[in-house]
Amino acid sequence: MKNWIKGFFVAALAFSLILTGCSNNQPTNQGSNEPVSFDNVPERFSNGEGAKIKVIRKIGGDDHTTQFLAGAKEEGEALGFEVDVFTANGDTAKFHDAIEQALNQDFDGFIISHGDDAATVDAVKKLTENGKSVVTFDSNPDIATVSGVTLTSQDDEALAQLALDQLVADYNGEANIVYLWVDGFPPMVRRNAVYQQVLNENSGINELERFGVASSDTSVQTQNAVAAMLNKHGKGEIDAIFATWDAFAIGAARAIKEAGRDEIKIYGIDVSNADLQEIQSEGSSWEYTAAVDPKLIGAVNMRILAKKLAGEETPDTYDLEASLISQEALQTATEPVNMVNLADIVDGWGVSTAFEEEWMKVLKAHYTK
Repeated sequence: MKNWIKGFFVAALAFSLILTGCSNNQPTNQGSNEPVSFDNVPERFSNGEGAKIKVIRKIGGDDHTTQFLAGAKEEGEALGFEVDVFTANGDTAKFHDAIEQALNQDFDGFIISHGDDAATVDAVKKLTENGKSVVTFDSNPDIATVSGVTLTSQDDEALAQLALDQLVADYNGEANIVYLWVDGFPPMVRRNAVYQQVLNENSGINELERFGVASSDTSVQTQNAVAAMLNKHGKGEIDAIFATWDAFAIGAARAIKEAGRDEIKIYGIDVSNADLQEIQSEGSSWEYTAAVDPKLIGAVNMRILAKKLAGEETPDTYDLEASLISQEALQTATEPVNMVNLADIVDGWGVSTAFEEEWMKVLKAHYTK
């Protein structure tokens, strides 16, 4: 009798363990006890394996970089990925070393940002030859020729056009301006092409000076350079500054404020929390900035990479839509505007369903904490 009872309990325990194992294999929404169906999730992700992703950005030291990396990391982790981010802060050697080191680690996919040189094209080829999925942002346009790689960009032509059209309209096509720009970066090259076209079409827009440097302290160096320039040009000699990067615009705005030269207006590109704070500050000369939400850029790049890992079709190139943000619109808000509530001022800001597949929503429901 005792042996029979002992056998019954052993069998019951074994059956219980089997049920437990089955239950653990059933995907559930971690925010509730309801099961989540993985029926339409690509096989690559249907077993809960996820992926290991490396995000490597050449430039840094600015809030735009912080937002971009945060967007990529948050979107990847929402999909159940392990995401590691790195910025070289403008150091080319560190940038390429990071790619080489990551290649020898067990990453499944890469997002490469601001790889502007020919060496980046070679590095991306090497990644793909080793079976890695790759998405690049604001990088050497030749990367688009590498099979299987997607090159994403802000719509740089639209960004420059939005800001410059506003400048031309505000001054009726007659203005003396300073151009803050640095060569060598693909987005800067595209923005410069639009700038040159605007100059050709508007003979009354006169460029007095141009300069710029990309470094880990771009805004500080720009502030110093603009301050020195203001000493060369008296009041009334400069109407506006066109800044092709928000790090330039921040430095210029601070220099203008310190010099008491608020008659000079700034038309910029890009936006971040630091930028919004500066634009809304009392006496700020930063009138307009054209931008794409940097956090959304990171998220969209991660979605494209997820589709590649899933074996789905992705485009060779993709441009993200730009918006124009005005100081006047920000001043209508009843509370300080930041990157979160900017959507209350700019329609559609920070929201995009681009490349967000239904199966991604399933994964997000499953991995929601």
